Amino acid sequence: MITKRIRALFHPELYHGWGRKRRYFEGWYFKIVSKDEQHAFAFIPGIAMDEQGQQQAFIQVLDGKNRTAEYHRFDASSFQPDSKKFEVHIADHFFSKEQIHLNLPKLSGILSFSNPISWPSSLFSPGIMGPFSFVPFMECYHGIVSMNHGIKGALRINDQLIDFTGGKGYLEKDWGHSFPSGYIWMQSNHFSQSNISFKASVARIPWLGSSFVGFIAGIWMNNEIITFTTYNLTRLKKAFADKERVEVVMENNRYRLHIEAPREKATALASPIAGFMDGKIEESMTGQLHVRLLDKKSNRMILDDIGRNGGLEVGGNIEDVIV
Repeated sequence: MITKRIRALFHPELYHGWGRKRRYFEGWYFKIVSKDEQHAFAFIPGIAMDEQGQQQAFIQVLDGKNRTAEYHRFDASSFQPDSKKFEVHIADHFFSKEQIHLNLPKLSGILSFSNPISWPSSLFSPGIMGPFSFVPFMECYHGIVSMNHGIKGALRINDQLIDFTGGKGYLEKDWGHSFPSGYIWMQSNHFSQSNISFKASVARIPWLGSSFVGFIAGIWMNNEIITFTTYNLTRLKKAFADKERVEVVMENNRYRLHIEAPREKATALASPIAGFMDGKIEESMTGQLHVRLLDKKSNRMILDDIGRNGGLEVGGNIEDVIV
């Protein structure tokens, strides 16, 4: 058990819940968008355990274009993760970094993924959480499995065969016991140039009886990921959200990142509270994210673009993250 936990610590994509029996959740977020951008879905497989030890496995399906969501519940015993590589079986469904197999009543098929873009990792900073990965009492941990990857295959959805070949995917995950009390999350990999992807989040983080506003963001462009995080000397200059729009500004010694997005009509998804999926969050997959990246040394705007098919969530008490 200890070996499995240590291995997962340095490989965020792996299952982390070995030995956990209560007050725990873990889920992976597979976003897929078809080549013609007419179809956008998110599949979220995972496991949830409440404070009394009641457990369930689940697969959530979010249809981003039609703004519908379905929650499929399974017996916890059907959740079978691999300890050495990211592979998860839930009944006769399969999820990995390379493939997903779905066999739901109205949604089935196989998709393959290629050329994943991983978040930079090192011995003392294993993934997007950086040194916070080693802190044992965090409310919620986060991981980026792939900022961007290609898709091959088709899904039969409501008796319609939809080809996702040539489309784009994104894959991240969360684990812990609850989502933050307030947070902003944004993501897109559909910009005017095909080799650009973006992700950012801001959240209220409980810490030793107090709390602070933590943040992470990354832009993949020109075959590198430019990172903005709480732990790499980036400063959060602004975080704002109301019913109409969201705005976030981050800045470090080299770059200034500015994101603005109007609030779109969103779809309700289940979210974890004390391990069980009893909460509700609102997510849009049709957002338009205006992302600007300024190179301060050259005073040159190296990115000024709109991210299409943008994922956008504003969750909990937003006053907790306004800066």
